Amino acid sequence: MIEIVTRPHREHFVRWAEHRPEVLVLSADLTSSCEADAFRDAYPERFFSLGMAEQNMMGFAAGLAREGFFPYIHTFAVFVTRRPFDQVAMSIAYPNLPVRLVGFLPGITTPGGVTHQAIDDVGLMRLLPNMTVLEAGDATEATSVLDVAQAIDGPVYIRQLRGEVPRLFPADAPMQLGRARQLADGADLCVISSGICTEEAMRATAALRARGLGVRHLHVSTLKPFDDPAVLAAVSDVRLGVVSMENHSIIGGLGAAVAELMAEHGVGRRLVRLGLKDTYAHGASKPYLLREYGLDAMALVRAAEDLAGARLDIDDAGLAAVRLGTLSAAEKTEDL
Repeated sequence: MIEIVTRPHREHFVRWAEHRPEVLVLSADLTSSCEADAFRDAYPERFFSLGMAEQNMMGFAAGLAREGFFPYIHTFAVFVTRRPFDQVAMSIAYPNLPVRLVGFLPGITTPGGVTHQAIDDVGLMRLLPNMTVLEAGDATEATSVLDVAQAIDGPVYIRQLRGEVPRLFPADAPMQLGRARQLADGADLCVISSGICTEEAMRATAALRARGLGVRHLHVSTLKPFDDPAVLAAVSDVRLGVVSMENHSIIGGLGAAVAELMAEHGVGRRLVRLGLKDTYAHGASKPYLLREYGLDAMALVRAAEDLAGARLDIDDAGLAAVRLGTLSAAEKTEDL
């Protein structure tokens, strides 16, 4: 069974920052909600609460970065990307400052409705020159993303997970910049997933493989730059086509990046993009929203059936019977 880790970012961030006095945290009135409360309590002199004034917070962070600090902004993804977009672009991205924008509640991980659902944040951040875009997919990446971000000479946007987070990857297999994880291999279908969709994809690919469909599954955590040669190799030689799966609009996010990559290199394969299809989501539970908007395991099964041109007789009961476990170091495919 998958290990569930409670608030992995909260406790790890305190330990990680202990001997990095140049690391500061800026909060926009969502300190506990974004798991920055432990940092505030441990290092009060390195914590700044800027209130509900995100545009001002971006300028404040830029000033700190110019003085040699590494500000880690903690707020919801919508409030770190959409609301202060001009300030992020002009004060942080344009001068290429090492500000780390940590956005919680990405996509439809919240029942808060359109005001709190960041369904366009990857597209917005991918637009900005100098900006690196990362996304955590499990508890291992929710902690190891800090080392990746800190090593980047410039601004970084992180789609971060909070609360109870599954551990899909071994604790000793951290996120690596620009390198996908190959979770399964096969010659029929290539699945490329990111974020919370990877767990759903793992459930579906296990069922598909049990039906004899050879599935190559890659988990992507670096959404910009999107230049991993292993991704291009993976989409180039599968028989049926490619499916991208993301907790975001299909416009501007992972699916768009995959489409751009395939078009630029002349990869003549069908691409099915699973994600929000030019629509807003309403407020509801995460499982309901994943099903309603076609981001769950069954949506991937239906996409595979479409590409294969045949029904595979996989139903909800069959998917529910799939039990995932953390990929052990011995079992996992070598990271790409």
